[in-house]
Amino acid sequence: MLYTILQIVLFQTLFLLVYDLFLRRETFFNYNRIYLLLTSVSSIVLPFVKLPELRKVTTQETVIRLPEVFIGDASNTTSNHQVIEHINDVAITSSQLSVWQIVLYIGMALATLVFAIKIAKLYLIKNNNPKRWKGNILIVNLLKSSAAFSFFNTVFLGANIPNTERDTIYEHELVHVREKHSVDLLFFEVLRILFWFSPLVYIYQNRVKELHEFIADAKAVKQHGKSNYYQSLLHQILDTNTLSFTNTFFKKSLIKKRIIMLQKSKSSQKSLFKYALLLPVIFAMLVYTSTEVKAQEKSDAETEMNQELTDEELLEIYYNEILKMEEEGVGVIEISDYVGISEKNINRYIEPREDYLKFKAFLRYIADKSIKRKSEQGELTDYDEEMRKKISEGPHKSYADYLEWKKTDEAKERWMSNARDNALRLVVDDMTNKTNEEQKRFDDLMKQLETDSYYQKLIVTDGKTTLVIDSPLLTEADKVEVVEVPFHIVDQAPSYKDCENLESQDDKKKCFSEFINAHVKKHFNTNVEKNEELHKKRIFARFLIDTNGSVTGIEARAASKVLEEEAKRVLSLLPQFIPGRQKGEVVAVPFALPITLN
Repeated sequence: MLYTILQIVLFQTLFLLVYDLFLRRETFFNYNRIYLLLTSVSSIVLPFVKLPELRKVTTQETVIRLPEVFIGDASNTTSNHQVIEHINDVAITSSQLSVWQIVLYIGMALATLVFAIKIAKLYLIKNNNPKRWKGNILIVNLLKSSAAFSFFNTVFLGANIPNTERDTIYEHELVHVREKHSVDLLFFEVLRILFWFSPLVYIYQNRVKELHEFIADAKAVKQHGKSNYYQSLLHQILDTNTLSFTNTFFKKSLIKKRIIMLQKSKSSQKSLFKYALLLPVIFAMLVYTSTEVKAQEKSDAETEMNQELTDEELLEIYYNEILKMEEEGVGVIEISDYVGISEKNINRYIEPREDYLKFKAFLRYIADKSIKRKSEQGELTDYDEEMRKKISEGPHKSYADYLEWKKTDEAKERWMSNARDNALRLVVDDMTNKTNEEQKRFDDLMKQLETDSYYQKLIVTDGKTTLVIDSPLLTEADKVEVVEVPFHIVDQAPSYKDCENLESQDDKKKCFSEFINAHVKKHFNTNVEKNEELHKKRIFARFLIDTNGSVTGIEARAASKVLEEEAKRVLSLLPQFIPGRQKGEVVAVPFALPITLN
């Protein structure tokens, strides 16, 4: 919130600089009025406008920063976990207001009180003086006063104003009424309440009041002539207590400017091009505010469409896509990558629906290709047709049947017996609540991993969460260097298995952040550091979700070595995630995670 307020003040400053340097001296009073009103609104709206396209072109961010994790007692945990913004926004709020927020709200309350007092003062003046209607205009005769001002359809005229000048001043105030200048000033009164601390709002309001007088002068002088009008302006320059939301005829600081502007020649039409300066200014602001990266709209639309299609309809789409790739000369290796046949996917126990159906379409494609080749050679038999049908249909009629089969002991044993990739495998019913038998098997596999150099990792999964544990016997030479891909380039950010069924990308990001937050709070041992002075200290951690979805490259920085090691230990317990993708290829993506001990 504080950052947004600072952006608003910055934008107001830029808009006012453009106005004062290039537009203020021009006689396009109505255009200037529109400019000031438009830019005052734009300065508030623009900080909330995020254009992903501009973000991808301009940003140099290379690390996704997760919301900060607050670790403390139960009450602190509850209050600190109320709001979590997008993954790349780094925002988590507590139930208590900060000092600057308290000052902000107190200032707004006082500004509202001042505004209410000014309104009350105006109505007291209106009720305590004689008044009469002239058409739809209410004229209030101010006793023992030479002041003149207007508010909406009410014109206040001092009884001491000479009769020779009264009509001129009245016509001037009528222009304010007809042009609805009071609406402009009330709008800035609201801004003065919201941004009471910013002098820019007061400058905006003064600039608009100045324009109101120029507009009224330009129209009133046509009826009374410049000589008489100058006389009215110079006859009385009074120190009157004016209200900021009324248009006052006699205002000492404006008299000279109004006379100078009345004498000034009308600006040439070429000067209108100065308003074009607004375009690059707004564009620069949009570039500045575009700090969010979201998944591509096309990808979102495709995902939503896929969820609505049946298995057979989606299978047909993938099959036709493979045929199209073949027509374009794409090789079998590239096609196999498209359908997810790679070493990168070997660790997954349950395939996502799209990948499962892509692979099924690929099997149908291979079977049809074989039948076509044998038919052309005249070698086609009934057995071939039967095999083609079995291959095309696959072992499961639907993805739902596939999921049910994955729950069987047969499926679990088949996956665990897979010796590829030098990995040990274990399927459990619930990752967080293993049975005694599952725990024993897990312990046995861990011992085997620690003693047998053939195996490089242990993969444990319950179908939803996957944990990959690297062998402690691995040397640096055994580890593969992974090139990090900046977040602003990634088409699809890494996510958590349980979050995949959520509809929007924002919901997936929020779910992912909440999982990381809950994981750290659950596993972090706050008793590792006995030095009380180090509590309420922050830990800055960093990790990488690699192309397998595994958490690697864990680093931590804190005031205590013990806290650093504890942060690394907790992050090493994170399960396997769904890796990020760029142009259809899985990529490694870095994350930053601040942790605060309360």
